[in-house]
Amino acid sequence: MSVDHEETTTTGFSRRGWNGWGFLVKLMIMAVINAFGLMGILSAFNAGSWVIFGFAVVLLAAADFVYFSKRALPLKYLLPGLAFMLMFQVFIFGYTGYIAFTNYGAGHVGSQQQAVNAALQQGERRAEDSPTLPLSVVSKGDELGFAVVQDGEILVGTADEPLEVVGTSADGKAPTEVDGWEVIGRRDLLSSQDLQAQVVNLRVPISDDATDGSIRTRDGSTGSVYQSSLEWDPDAQTITDTENGIVYRATDQGTFTADDGTSLTTGWIVNVGFDNFMRLFTDPTIVSPLAMVALWTVAWALLSVLVPFGIGLVMAFVYNDERIRGRRILRTFFILPYAFPAFMSALLYRGMFNAEFGVINELFFGGANIDWLGDPWLARLAVLFVNVWLTYPYYFLVCTGALQSLPASTLEAADLDGANRFRQMTSIILPLVLVATAPLLISSFAFSFNNFTVIFMFNDGGPAIPGAPYALGATDILISAIWDISGVNRGVADYGLASALSIIVFAIVGVISAIAFRQTKKLEEYA
Repeated sequence: MSVDHEETTTTGFSRRGWNGWGFLVKLMIMAVINAFGLMGILSAFNAGSWVIFGFAVVLLAAADFVYFSKRALPLKYLLPGLAFMLMFQVFIFGYTGYIAFTNYGAGHVGSQQQAVNAALQQGERRAEDSPTLPLSVVSKGDELGFAVVQDGEILVGTADEPLEVVGTSADGKAPTEVDGWEVIGRRDLLSSQDLQAQVVNLRVPISDDATDGSIRTRDGSTGSVYQSSLEWDPDAQTITDTENGIVYRATDQGTFTADDGTSLTTGWIVNVGFDNFMRLFTDPTIVSPLAMVALWTVAWALLSVLVPFGIGLVMAFVYNDERIRGRRILRTFFILPYAFPAFMSALLYRGMFNAEFGVINELFFGGANIDWLGDPWLARLAVLFVNVWLTYPYYFLVCTGALQSLPASTLEAADLDGANRFRQMTSIILPLVLVATAPLLISSFAFSFNNFTVIFMFNDGGPAIPGAPYALGATDILISAIWDISGVNRGVADYGLASALSIIVFAIVGVISAIAFRQTKKLEEYA
C-alpha cells in the first residue's frame, strides 16, 4: 500500500507550503509595485507628461507579465536591472536630449496656458469695485490658503485651487474655524517675517478663469479682488495691455512679443531645433569663453592623469624595493589623501591658498601676498595641485599592485640574458605595467574630464572670465560650465543650452575613450 505524502525540505517545511507562502509574498510585493506604478501613471497623466506616462505603463505591464507568467523565467532576474538602467540611464539621457532641442530655462518652464496665467497675475491691479472681504490665513500641512467671507458664505482656496464654498458665517467676520483647515492666528502671523512674505505674495484665484482675478491681502485680515490689466485672447493668441493698448503676440520662440520688440517676462517651452547647438558655435559672447574653458578642460584632464600617475609610478617603484625599511608604514601614510573626502580637502585647501591669511603664503612664501585664487594661471596651478594631491595615492596603489603581479620568471630570464636594470625597466616592466593600468588611465581621464567636485568646492571655477556670460571662470571645466549655464545656483537658468553642451561633452569623452581603448590593444603584445 502506497502512502501519499508531501515532499519535505531539509528544514521540515513542505515544498507545497513553501510555494504557497512564496506566492503570497510575491503577490504583496507586486501589489506595492503596482500601487506606486499606478500613482506615477496618474501623476504623469494629470501633468500631461505623455512620454513618462507611456514609459510607466509599459514598464508596469512588463513587470506584471514577467512575474505572473511561467514562461518568462529569465526575465524575472533581468527585469530589475533593465528597469533601473532604463530609468536612471536611458531615460535621463533621452530626456537630456529632448531638453537640448527646447528653450527650457528661466522664463520658459511650462505650457503656454501657464505662461498666460503668470502674465495675468503679474499685471494684477485691485479691482475698482472690489469690496473689502474679511479674511483668515489657513494652512493644511505646508500649503497656505485664504478663507474669506462673502455674502454669508465661507470660501477657501489656495494658489492652485480656486475659492470654494465650505460653510456659512452668521456674523460676517473673518472665520476662526474652518473644517479641514488650521486657522493661523494673528500672533503667529506677526511673529514670522517669512510667513508674512508668503501671505502677501499669495494669490488665490476666484475661479478657474484667470481673467476673473484673485484674492490678495496686505495685512492678513482683509482681502480684495485683484484683476489683471492684461487681457488674453486665445483665438488671436494675443495679450493686450488695457492701460496702454500694447498688444503682445505669441511667437514661435515661446514668448509674447510686441511690435516694438519688447516681450513679457514669462514664456513657455517650445522646440527650437538645433538653435542651442548653433549658439555654442556661433554666438560670439559664448564662443570665446567656452573655447577657453574647453582648452583648459583637455589640459586639466590630461595633467590630472599624467602627473599623479607619474608620481604614483615612481613612488611604487621606490617603495616596492625590499631594501627600504618600514615601507608598509610609509605606504599607509602616502595613501592617506585617498581616504579623505574630496570636497573636504578642496575646502581646506581653499582656505590654505587664501592670499590674506592662508598658510601656503605664510609658511612657504614668507608671508607674500600671492593671489592664488584671483589670478587665472595661479588658480589653475593651485587647483591642479589639489587634484594631484588627492589622486596620486590611487595610482600609487594601482602601480604597486601591477608591479607585485609581474612574473618573476620573466625578470629572471632578462637578468640571465644580460639586460641591465634600465633595459628591464623600459622594455619589460613599464610595458607590462601599462598593459595593466591603461584601461584605468582611460577611465580616469573620463572621470577627470567631468570632475566637478574639486573645481566647484575649491573656488567655484573662478576667477571670472571678463565679459563671459553665465559667470564662467578661468578654472571652469566643461562640466562646471554646464552647471553655470544651467543657473541652478544663480537663478538664471538655460537648461536647453546646458543640455546641448552636455551632449557634446558626452560625445567628446566617448570618442576620446574609444580611440584610447583601441590604442591600448597595441600594448597587449607585451603581455
